[in-house]
Amino acid sequence: MKLGYVYIMSNKYKTTFYIGVTSNLMRRVLEHKKGIGSEFTSKYHLTQLVYQEMVPEFKYAIRREKQLKNWKKAWIELIKTINPMIFDLAADWYDKDDLNP
Repeated sequence: MKLGYVYIMSNKYKTTFYIGVTSNLMRRVLEHKKGIGSEFTSKYHLTQLVYQEMVPEFKYAIRREKQLKNWKKAWIELIKTINPMIFDLAADWYDKDDLNP
């Protein structure tokens, strides 16, 4: 079984959100922070990880992502269940060398 992660990225103003799924959360968040891998997240500078959810099997993570994409108006409430201040959960995951393109 392969673990999956459903995650939500946002910009520093918390005005735009992106929901995604990955099997390697640290790698995928780093890609977002570097502005690679997604035109949408690059365009809107969605570099802050504001929500993460580990799912025991990747196929269920995909199902969960699709479910959450239908709940757009409830994303803020969902985020606040684990991150009440809506700060970047990955703020201290990388050093400056990691973030260079």
